Amino acid sequence: MPGQYTIDAGNKTITVYGLSSFSHFSYTDSDAPLPVELSSFTSSVTGRNVNLKWVTASETNNAGFEIQKSVVNSQQSLRRERGQAEMWTKIGYVTGSGTKTTPTNYTFDDRKLNTGKYNYRLKQIDNNGNFEYHNLNGTIEIGVPTKYDISQNYPNPFNPTTKIDFDLPFDSKVSLKLYDMSGRELLTIVNEQKPAGYYTAQVNAGNLSSGAYFYRFTAGNFTATKKMLMIK
Repeated sequence: MPGQYTIDAGNKTITVYGLSSFSHFSYTDSDAPLPVELSSFTSSVTGRNVNLKWVTASETNNAGFEIQKSVVNSQQSLRRERGQAEMWTKIGYVTGSGTKTTPTNYTFDDRKLNTGKYNYRLKQIDNNGNFEYHNLNGTIEIGVPTKYDISQNYPNPFNPTTKIDFDLPFDSKVSLKLYDMSGRELLTIVNEQKPAGYYTAQVNAGNLSSGAYFYRFTAGNFTATKKMLMIK
């Protein structure tokens, strides 16, 4: 048995220290038994996208799962050193199956992540408001891309904002600019040195009229030009 543990009554969690192997703990009471038996919780990474999968062996009165994520960075490390709780953000929700005695598969995609490290957990909630947490074992890391690339803006057509993804395999000076069809420069979207990684730039063209435009991306020895359409 572990020698030390702390209880967070507000979040209904137990933190146990000194474990040498994986163990499963739950925090509940006799009047509100936890309704879900989780048999697995796994992940896979494709580029900058994370796919989460989990399987329940059985469910009783299960309303659903809130998916939460935390970014592993210096701020989170400092909070842990100070004994403070990790900062989690809700990123989605998947409806549960109510009451069921056979296995059920669930999935959730967290897409277009920036390069970095992330932790995930499920907040399982029953129809009475009781809940428990299930943490993904291990930290997810989004690495750097293998080549320069830039996406078609999305949505397209748009009004008045749109997004553009771009990939940097190396630290690079990035130039991303918007032009009208005559070649006149209208807007500088990005013009700075950036470390290798995945990025998403947001474009606000609210001051422009409806019509066709194009954007030019330059980084390292890579240049690409794409067309976009704004409709008001």
